[in-house]
Parts: sequence; C-alpha cells; structure tokens
Amino acid sequence: MRSTAATTYRVEAYNLSHASENKIHDDAVAQKLGFAGGLVPGVEVYAYASHAAVQRWGRDWLERGQMQCRFLKPVYDGRVAVVTGRETAAGLDLEVHSEGVLCATGHAALGDGAATPPSIDAFEQRTPPSHRPPASEASLAEGTWLGIVPQQVTPDAAAAYLRDVRESDAIYAREGLVHPGALLRLCNLALRENMVLPPWIHTGSKVANFAAARVRDELSVRARVAANYERKGHRLVDLDAIVIANSRTVLSRVLHTAVYQLRQLAPQA
Repeated sequence: MRSTAATTYRVEAYNLSHASENKIHDDAVAQKLGFAGGLVPGVEVYAYASHAAVQRWGRDWLERGQMQCRFLKPVYDGRVAVVTGRETAAGLDLEVHSEGVLCATGHAALGDGAATPPSIDAFEQRTPPSHRPPASEASLAEGTWLGIVPQQVTPDAAAAYLRDVRESDAIYAREGLVHPGALLRLCNLALRENMVLPPWIHTGSKVANFAAARVRDELSVRARVAANYERKGHRLVDLDAIVIANSRTVLSRVLHTAVYQLRQLAPQA
C-alpha cells in the first residue's frame, strides 16, 4: 500500500480529569499504581488524534468519518503529544508519541456516505441508578444496558473543551460544532454514572460518525455491555454505544473498551 509523507501536529497535553472520581488521573494514586503521574484521559488523546482527520477531510469527517484508536502508554499532563498522520490508500494511519514513547496508534478514514446509522430503538434507554453498584462481572454482565443523564452542550462548555484540548482548528468555533473528543467523553459517563469504579483506564475506541454535533444540542448515550473478559490479569469491558442528539439523531456509534479492574487492584485469592 503506497503511503505519502507524514503530517504532524504538536499539542501540550492537559489532564482535564485531575479532580475526577476516577483516581487514575490523580498523581498520587497513579504513582502508587506504577505510573509517573495522573494519566491524561484516553478520550483526550483521541481528541488530539482527531485533529489530523479533520485537517485532512474537514467537516465531512465529522459527519461520515471513522476512527479507531488504541491507547498503549500514558500521556502525562504538561508533556507534548505529537500526532503523526500518514496518508495511505485506505485513509490515515495515526500515531501519538510523547517523550519519545509511542502512546497510541489508530486509523482514520472517510466513508462514502452510504452507511446508515443504527436505529435508536434498537438501543434500550436507561436512567442511571440512584445507588450505583460496584463494577464487577455481574453488574457489567454481557447484555446489560447503560445510559446517562442527558447533557446540553452550552457555548461556554464547548469553548472550554476546545481550550482544554488546545484545539487549533477554527472549524468548531466558526461553525458551532462540538469537538469529537467531547462526544467520546460521554461514553466514559456510561460507565461512571452507572457503576462505582476503582481507578480504571480507557484503552481504546472504534468510532463511526453519522452526523456532527452542534452547540446547544442535548446529548445522550445508550450503551450495551458487549463483552466482559480477562486479559493479562486485568478485567475489561466493551461497550457498544450510540451517542444521540436531541433524542432523535444518532451522531456516532462507538465500541468503547476499558480496564475496569486493574490487576494491581484485583482481590487476592
């Protein structure tokens, strides 16, 4: 497969979630687990990588593009993340390096517009419970449905996210669009609003876009646990999720993967 010269995008990473309930983003807790500090969320690393896709295809990618990312190593607050996009016949091959370490890989492509979004009715609507159960094989059993409290994207919130991910593309502010990283963040909420989780790590996502989100849209997520499994001592969960605008438009479908129980925190036999 023929490839062309790579393009690069440099961004100073910022840990939006340093005060999050997920203590993997807290310096002290993350260091006890063997990391150099609190992890920049994978959804923000995805946001950095998506810059290359929007630079290549513009709004078309937000409306009918695809991207998959795997997060291999942590990106840390204040460190420079370098996104490399190499064009191939199939789209863009992506890498994110920081401090000389390969932190994420991915691939982005542009659909032909023929793909149709899944039916909203095929995904059951759920309200987060008032008392969240601990995350476990039982509470995250395959087939379990999850939802979030709908959120309206205010102009201030949309602008704050662009600032926090250091987005330099003017398309979002100019056209009143919501950043794709902010949409993927909602898939994290499908876990956080339904389960009590120990420190946990988002490890990858596969995203298919069907429409661009606009500022002032009310956004929600419907998700089904597609798998719950063990790998190298960790417990992982795959969510099959759709992100919806105004209860009627499917913006994207996401296969969202996370380690919900690190082997360092597994119960001792």
